[in-house]
Amino acid sequence: MAPSGSLAVPLAVLVLLLWGAPWTHGRRSNVRVITDENWRELLEGDWMIEFYAPWCPACQNLQPEWESFAEWGEDLEVNIAKVDVTEQPGLSGRFIITALPTIYHCKDGEFRRYQGPRTKKDFINFISDKEWKSIEPVSSWFGPGSVLMSSMSALFQLSMWIRTCHNYFIEDLGLPVWGSYTVFALATLFSGLLLGLCMIFVADCLCPSKKRRPQPYPYPSKKLLSESAQPLKKVEEEQEADEEDVSEEEAGSKEGTNKDFPQNAIRQRSLGPTLATDKS
Repeated sequence: MAPSGSLAVPLAVLVLLLWGAPWTHGRRSNVRVITDENWRELLEGDWMIEFYAPWCPACQNLQPEWESFAEWGEDLEVNIAKVDVTEQPGLSGRFIITALPTIYHCKDGEFRRYQGPRTKKDFINFISDKEWKSIEPVSSWFGPGSVLMSSMSALFQLSMWIRTCHNYFIEDLGLPVWGSYTVFALATLFSGLLLGLCMIFVADCLCPSKKRRPQPYPYPSKKLLSESAQPLKKVEEEQEADEEDVSEEEAGSKEGTNKDFPQNAIRQRSLGPTLATDKS
């Protein structure tokens, strides 16, 4: 009988532990986990969201306070959530997380950054006293649902995907570091060429180029010909008049030279005998 009694105590302890495990698990489930798939739930209702990383010491110190604050979520009518930025890089870019831990309060789609003390009491007072009303909400341009922040989220996801591929090339495939960089360089080059071809194709489809027909040579009309011919006729008449004046002047100069020639010949003849007598 003694051995059976000694086994009863360990069995009772084991039953109590198994009975308490679901209760402990239920307490931890008060903090909801937000991912890229369900983050739009934050746009409705009252929320307190913590952005953390498992390796961050400040985040580790905050976890007990945050878990205790989550127990009051139902009484305060507020949802308590957390985001692991190492697992959800898209949300890290969407909310522009530059420091850890970062806490946001959201009320019906309006986001405000909490910058007060990080204790359970301060969190409760922040919600119960509605201290969040004194904080300026994030601009709609930089809200998590805006086009700008959606692009930022996609960029962060792309960077994480590239990092994952880089680690796969080096650790699993055994490529050197420069080999991984070469693969990404070639991928960037070909993707740029493909994107350029797609843009040209879309531009041609939306704005097709119009073929221009050669325009016929504009022949001048009769009026234009007659009007343009009149100045030419005037120029020709002036040139002819100038030529006639020049010919008359030349003819007059020739007549003058012909008249002077006989007189010069007579003088030479008269002077000829006198020169002969002088020589003798």
